[in-house]
Amino acid sequence: MSVTTEKTVREWALENPAATRVFEKLGIDYCCGGDQSLEQACRAANLPVDQVLDSLEMAEQTTRVAQKIHDWQREPLGDLVVHINTTHHKYTREEIARLGPLFEKVCSVHGKNHPELLHVRASFAGLAQELTMHMMREEMVLFPYIVRMEEAVVQNEPVLPPPFGSVKNPVSMMEHEHDSAGNALRAMRQASSGYSAPPDACVSYQTLYKALSAFEADLHQHIHLENNILFPRAIAMEQRQ
Repeated sequence: MSVTTEKTVREWALENPAATRVFEKLGIDYCCGGDQSLEQACRAANLPVDQVLDSLEMAEQTTRVAQKIHDWQREPLGDLVVHINTTHHKYTREEIARLGPLFEKVCSVHGKNHPELLHVRASFAGLAQELTMHMMREEMVLFPYIVRMEEAVVQNEPVLPPPFGSVKNPVSMMEHEHDSAGNALRAMRQASSGYSAPPDACVSYQTLYKALSAFEADLHQHIHLENNILFPRAIAMEQRQ
């Protein structure tokens, strides 16, 4: 195993943000399952390592030329919190509101012939409820504390003790809920055969599956930013006080 392929999938995602799109396309879990090495991930997905490495390099070059990539490992935590709230939390809420009625429409027409739709709908309904409460807890409790802590550190002022003892406590809860969300996403993908619409699928059916696939991709990126960047940086900042 070379040094390059020994790196974990999580390390690849952290060092090269463009890698997340490659992993998403290839079905490699870089958020909850990011501890495996690239070689292990490729073996599990039955993918040639060299081909994946080429795709990673090409994605990095293309993205670097196309746009400025935020280095969330170095930019202020407050900026990352704003990005998560205004990009991923906003998207998640909008899609939950949109996909609920779309599910009802598609299930009413195709549910009898495609009972797997009912399983996907049930998993999504549970996931939507969990995510709604999860995001609320982050926005009302954890995120404001992280922002205040960073402001105090920057201004060289004392950090007020958090009401939850240590930032590790709510982080542990959020990560546990992220694992639950990851399980729900896997269940939905499995029940839908990878969001493959059947031959008799109408436009709404096809639209639903495309939207669910996009929802999954965004939630993976969302969890990655929190689990692998925001939370570890916040814990490290607290420990330095």
